[in-house]
Amino acid sequence: QEQLVESGGGLVQAGGSLRLSCTASGSIFSIGTMAWYRQVPGKQRELVAAIPSSGTTNYLDSVKGRFTISRAKKTVYLQMNSLKSEDTAVYYCYARIGLYDYWGQGTQVTVSS
Repeated sequence: QEQLVESGGGLVQAGGSLRLSCTASGSIFSIGTMAWYRQVPGKQRELVAAIPSSGTTNYLDSVKGRFTISRAKKTVYLQMNSLKSEDTAVYYCYARIGLYDYWGQGTQVTVSS
């Protein structure tokens, strides 16, 4: 069964960096768009960055110039630099595999000011 496994969250001071990783496993022939979302309590989950199998990436305006999404084979990465307290959230990996949407379990990112 296909699944997404995330790693890389944690606690960091404002201005610091973190790198999130998410790897898809299972019987996967191809993966379409991969992305990172985030959610804070009481708010809707929001798209942080997305990267299609081919084409251009897109970013949430507030992270442009600070975050970089990339992918290699079955893994998607999110390099987060110049982190701010407002980046604190649970980050979720997403992948479109075949006809279905898959989500990771979520990883907490906490930025202390």
